[in-house]
Amino acid sequence: MADPQSNAPSRADAGAPTSGVIHVRTRLTADFTVISNALAQRRGSAVTVGVAAYISSLPDGSSVTIPALCKHFSEGEILISRALRELEAAGYLERRRERTPTGHVRTRTYFYDVPGGDPNLDPDPDGPPEPPKPRRPRRQGTSAAVTPASAPAEKTVAAPVPAKAETPVPLADADPRAVAVLTTLRRIDPRLILSAQETARLAPAVARWLAAGLLPTQITDHLTARLPDYFLTRPVGILAYRLKETPLPVPARSAEPPVRPMVVPMRNCDGCDRGFRSAEPGRCRDCRAGDQLRAAG
Repeated sequence: MADPQSNAPSRADAGAPTSGVIHVRTRLTADFTVISNALAQRRGSAVTVGVAAYISSLPDGSSVTIPALCKHFSEGEILISRALRELEAAGYLERRRERTPTGHVRTRTYFYDVPGGDPNLDPDPDGPPEPPKPRRPRRQGTSAAVTPASAPAEKTVAAPVPAKAETPVPLADADPRAVAVLTTLRRIDPRLILSAQETARLAPAVARWLAAGLLPTQITDHLTARLPDYFLTRPVGILAYRLKETPLPVPARSAEPPVRPMVVPMRNCDGCDRGFRSAEPGRCRDCRAGDQLRAAG
């Protein structure tokens, strides 16, 4: 007889797991991105992790606006904007308004591999240059310059101290009616999704309009009329401009109360005792017509 042979599969390696995922590793030398496990294994929305991984793989200078991300992903503006807000709240994303040497103000987006990192430190010395530090107002009178003895002394003038920014009102202290108007805007246009900080920023202006006598429907119609097809910035900028620069006219109120028409009282007919309206007592119309027919006959 032939030697007995077993058709059972060979025993798996001792170190291989019996269930779950088994990674097949391939050493990559190009076209790869390194992200932290804290970001890749972040609990919550898968769209947020996907958007973060996509932004990490882009080169510096790539557009990461909502319209640009919507062209790459199949999700709409609502999910994409929600993912960006979650990354910004977690510390992975930061938007800064910086002034260029020509005087224009632009918004630059910084993406951090680790929340709380310093954008001024470049982990790769051979990579792209580090982003510029934000400029701060400097007082010329506080610093002294070393000049030659023959050079005339220059007159130093202290720079004006910038005005202190107003402290935003907490959302809990805002007018509930104004908050309700702002939160219902997304029902008319799904793009008008405001964060709690943005709602607290716009609530005082809406409250002033309500105090002036405007109805919530009038404010909603004005804020949602003729909006652009694409938002280049957050919708809070457009809403703030409309609340500040284009106020609605206050409806005129008449000082005298409206005069109600006088109601003619009800009376009973002297002939048939039927009820009818008349300023003076007497007969109804049918009884008066019968009297005229009898007098004519």
